Amino acid sequence: MKFNKRFRTALAVATSLAIGLGAVACSRDYTVAYVFSTSAANGSVSAYAVDYQSGELTQIAGSPFTGQVGNNPVTLVAAPNQKFIYIIGGSQSSTVEEMAVGTDGKLYGQKTYNLASGDTYATSAAIDPSGKFLYVAFTYISPFGPANLGRGGISVFPINADNSLGTPTTVNAGNNPVAIAVSPADCAVTAAAGTGQQTCTTTNGSAGAGFVNSFVYVVDQEGPAYGTNPAHILGFAQNTNTGVLTLLSGSSCATVGSSTTCTGYHAGVTPSAIAVDPSGRFVYVTDKTSNQIIGYSISLANAGSGANNGNLTPLVSSPYTTGLYPVSIIIDPRGKYVYTTNYNSNNVSSFAINTADGSLSGAGLVGNFSTSTGPTCVTIDPALGIYLYTSNYLDSSISGGQLSPNTGNLTAIVNTPFPSGTLPSCVISVTNGSHASSIVNP
Repeated sequence: MKFNKRFRTALAVATSLAIGLGAVACSRDYTVAYVFSTSAANGSVSAYAVDYQSGELTQIAGSPFTGQVGNNPVTLVAAPNQKFIYIIGGSQSSTVEEMAVGTDGKLYGQKTYNLASGDTYATSAAIDPSGKFLYVAFTYISPFGPANLGRGGISVFPINADNSLGTPTTVNAGNNPVAIAVSPADCAVTAAAGTGQQTCTTTNGSAGAGFVNSFVYVVDQEGPAYGTNPAHILGFAQNTNTGVLTLLSGSSCATVGSSTTCTGYHAGVTPSAIAVDPSGRFVYVTDKTSNQIIGYSISLANAGSGANNGNLTPLVSSPYTTGLYPVSIIIDPRGKYVYTTNYNSNNVSSFAINTADGSLSGAGLVGNFSTSTGPTCVTIDPALGIYLYTSNYLDSSISGGQLSPNTGNLTAIVNTPFPSGTLPSCVISVTNGSHASSIVNP
């Protein structure tokens, strides 16, 4: 077949343009991330592709995918390698499901695991930055339950090289643990309680022998059913080799009979969610009764005994006003902005972080971003770090907003909201393989 010169020139230009736009790699080049949402009605997981130009969600073929944790999964978390997610069952379920994320965004069930025998009512989960341990907070250590109130705890699951989970151990965490977060690893000259010595890069960037500090913070909501002990945060130092948790000097617990009296860092009236900023210097907790965020700074000792490492000090300017009934909180990957989902006012509140002292400000942020009815969880895509999504429990949908890296403002993504499974309880996002990692956050 012969082509004239003009046609050959046009064909060459078109081919060059197609390669430049990634058309040769088909739709993968246009999918920057995947979003997953759990259904509280049947435990299924809906999966979506995120368009890199618009943030619009397109449901993956075969979605929703059947889950094995039963009804009412409470949350899901992504492994740091972005190739696996873990679904956490709530209510009387004591199950964690491991699912692999395919290169096409499809989910493939692997295995299910149980909390320690008799431990029930999981509430939240977090994975340490190394991807070696999964921490699951739950309400009732066996033999306690709704009709027999007593101690709550944390299940510590080792994560194997293939992302399967090992046998969990249990750590006491007050009476009503509802949220958990793990700080980024910090290398200091001296060790916090329970950490292991390693060679690492120190916080000022110089290489040398130091101690890796990674802290786990648990919100113990307490409440009238558990007596007069106020709500607080418990702080633990993580042994980065074994995952073992040791209470920090600012936290303590004493068990008497069926209940545990713990003291930690005061956390308002009814704390509901917790987040640690990417620098590992600040912690933020939502109080859904007071409609506030409470902020703290993390003590990081660089000399001496290190006894105060990881302890929290309330920020002078804290608390900060949110919308009504904030139940979830997230910090953008750059560590510049904080967002809360407000269940009763159907919106997202936005705040700018003063990176010098951790204080929050609404300056330059225009009001709140409207979602559909009953937003629960919130996620920000980890690839570009500019697309935010909320699971809307009462509307069975997912709302999407694009955040400005300069101001933190949220604007609605085209065609938002997107239909989801019935009663979406939570939402998470992961990158789309090497294509996404090549354009990750600046």
